[in-house]
Amino acid sequence: MTTPIIRFTHATFGFPGVTALEDISLEIADGEFVGVIGPNGSGKTTLCRAVLGLLPPRSGHLQIFDCACQELRCHHRARIGYLPQKGVLDRNFPITVLEAVMMGRYGALGLFTRPGRQDREIALRALEQVGMQDHRDSALGHLSGGQQQRVLIARALAQQPQVLLLDEPTTGIDITTQHAVLDLIRHLHRDLKLTVLLITHDINMIRSCVDRLVLLKTRLYAAGPPEDVLRPDVLRQVYGKELVITEKDLIIVEDYHHH
Repeated sequence: MTTPIIRFTHATFGFPGVTALEDISLEIADGEFVGVIGPNGSGKTTLCRAVLGLLPPRSGHLQIFDCACQELRCHHRARIGYLPQKGVLDRNFPITVLEAVMMGRYGALGLFTRPGRQDREIALRALEQVGMQDHRDSALGHLSGGQQQRVLIARALAQQPQVLLLDEPTTGIDITTQHAVLDLIRHLHRDLKLTVLLITHDINMIRSCVDRLVLLKTRLYAAGPPEDVLRPDVLRQVYGKELVITEKDLIIVEDYHHH
């Protein structure tokens, strides 16, 4: 196990009167591919916001890289490339693919530094890494859902991050495209030696990709290799009646996203 770069120590997160995540102790090592699963309302998005520095712990500690500060503009935030949950893009919004990816450079540069030629080259390389270089002058709103996801992953890569944080990257796209996007993430993890933290409700899709799974239900319910976490007895306790297990032992969780 290499050095932990994200470390939760008895950390509790929430708002007055509401505990979203309680007493979480978890370490994520440099270069790991970790999937985060759990039913709706289990704290997956809270974990995501905590890693991004948007939600400090109410008790306990969270250390990211070598820093435990709560400053959103702290230098280490730029080392986390973030793919938010897929929203609906306005087809008429006048932004090209390359312009969208260049926005990732502002995370690294700061809002008031104008990107230069080197930043453009970094953005173009990020588009190559996701196979979208031929679309750089296309309107972002005119691309398919899967192509848009690739561009938004390129925007995260343009920050030249150490950690790639993906919140439900396969939601809202068809099954073939879901597999293609996950394949891409797997290759980026390997080729760029990134630490990947992937939040998802789709257990079947990611069980073969990840080094470890983290199962949340307000608390940390289980963490370990997929075969240890995806045991029917463990999952039934968390998902209850929403869990269906077929003869092939494929696990289908009726955990549809409500937006």
